[in-house]
Amino acid sequence: MSRVGFSPEEWPLSAPRFLRFALPLQVAAVCYRRRGAAFEFLLVNTNGGGKWTFPKGAPEPAMSHSQSAEREAWEEAGVHGHIEPRHFHLYLHSKGVFWKPPGVREFVVKAFLLEVERTEPSHEPMRNPTWFSPNDARKTLAKGREVKYAREMQVVIDRALEHLGSAKTLAAQ
Repeated sequence: MSRVGFSPEEWPLSAPRFLRFALPLQVAAVCYRRRGAAFEFLLVNTNGGGKWTFPKGAPEPAMSHSQSAEREAWEEAGVHGHIEPRHFHLYLHSKGVFWKPPGVREFVVKAFLLEVERTEPSHEPMRNPTWFSPNDARKTLAKGREVKYAREMQVVIDRALEHLGSAKTLAAQ
């Protein structure tokens, strides 16, 4: 069965050709807090614990993508706050390794900004939610990843800072 519920033989005739090769989608909450004029970003350990990432997962069918990302932040990091309804960035992410089935799988991730207002213990304590400065977040996200995916994750931090800087400028006007 393919990623979207049909085997190649069962594809509806009306399905656009590009959908047959679409990557699966995940949603991420890019959690941040303000520290004076600076920002900090919340990262969590991956399931295997060897890398750091943003709280993320598959979108829930009964929820909007932003609501799904908000739920991931609550489950994986124990945070609540204000999530923007529209994603601010798309990035590529990989899971797995080529020498173990099912191999490396790529995902497109929709990233949503979530300003953290309160925290509680995570429902997944092995995730070890930790705050990082933007520079430390970039370095931490790159560790243990192929250059292509490390850069994708680092750009998320850059785009978040750009977006937050734009929002701050608009609020001051």
